[in-house]
Amino acid sequence: MAKTRELCKDIRDKIVDLHKAGMGYRTIRKQLGEKATTVGAIIRKWKKFKMMVNHPRSGAPCKISPRGASMIMRKVRDQPRTTRQDLVNDMKRAGTTVSKKTISNTLRRHGLKSCSARKVPLLKPAHVQARLKYANDHLDDPEEEWEKVMWSDETKIELFGLNSTRRVWRKKKDEYNPKNTIPTVKHGGGNIILWGCFSAKGTGRLHRIEGRMDGAMYREILANHLLLSVRALKMGRGWVFQHDNDPKHTARETKEWLRKKHLKVLEWPSQSPDLNPIENLWRELKVHIAQRQPRNLKDLEKVCMEEWAKIPAAVCANLVKNYRKRMISVIANKGFCTKY
Repeated sequence: MAKTRELCKDIRDKIVDLHKAGMGYRTIRKQLGEKATTVGAIIRKWKKFKMMVNHPRSGAPCKISPRGASMIMRKVRDQPRTTRQDLVNDMKRAGTTVSKKTISNTLRRHGLKSCSARKVPLLKPAHVQARLKYANDHLDDPEEEWEKVMWSDETKIELFGLNSTRRVWRKKKDEYNPKNTIPTVKHGGGNIILWGCFSAKGTGRLHRIEGRMDGAMYREILANHLLLSVRALKMGRGWVFQHDNDPKHTARETKEWLRKKHLKVLEWPSQSPDLNPIENLWRELKVHIAQRQPRNLKDLEKVCMEEWAKIPAAVCANLVKNYRKRMISVIANKGFCTKY
């Protein structure tokens, strides 16, 4: 039997008002054009509950008992990669036959939803301890100390990197409209490797790395781009250089070069991109590059240089200003990877 239309609040109020005025069910039915049974049901509800709105309906009973729901939650908590089919099979062995949709509804009621697992660096126990030590050692450092740090890193920019994940709003028949497609080439179209640096005062130089970078090339980059960036940003004396523990960065010759240049280097825990705010700038750079859709590697390099120079100094300053939050997150997550 199909569900009938519910009367609006105004008509219900009129039915009750006419009843209070002394009219009978049939008279009210004729005047308002509603069924006599409907009029009678509304008046009886008003007499009993002094209200005309519907009470919450109980709905269909849940097929999964509280005990079954606890079993599902315990399984998902212990094994987050458990599939819905696994849970359906578990419930069937326990004597309850349910569908995947019922499993999904149960998980959603408990605040869980299916998400893509985040890719993070592999952390060994030594990495976790080093990250915790770094966070605790620098937790109370004043903001002014972080403003003296020159952050650096390398990144790979793919020609069609972020395009592969972009969505468009279109009609079904417009799927091959050029505005709604993403041009691709074989083997991804190639990529370029960039070295960059920044401080609270703004972005430093951005350099494209040609070929495979070794220790000698890295030291040349530092000589030609790091020191010039420091002068251009007017870092002054007492600034600190940050780079990660890549073998080229920690090579004996590189350490000796840094020592001869009297550069103070920030001690850095391995496998910690979430502690380096330059990762946020890389992400912003890649988003802007995808919007401009460069067509070849030469154009890609040109766009990278232009978009890097456009990053406002206020963005850089804000990343450094909120740096303490990163260490709080690492401590709260017991040394494991955090969002950045």
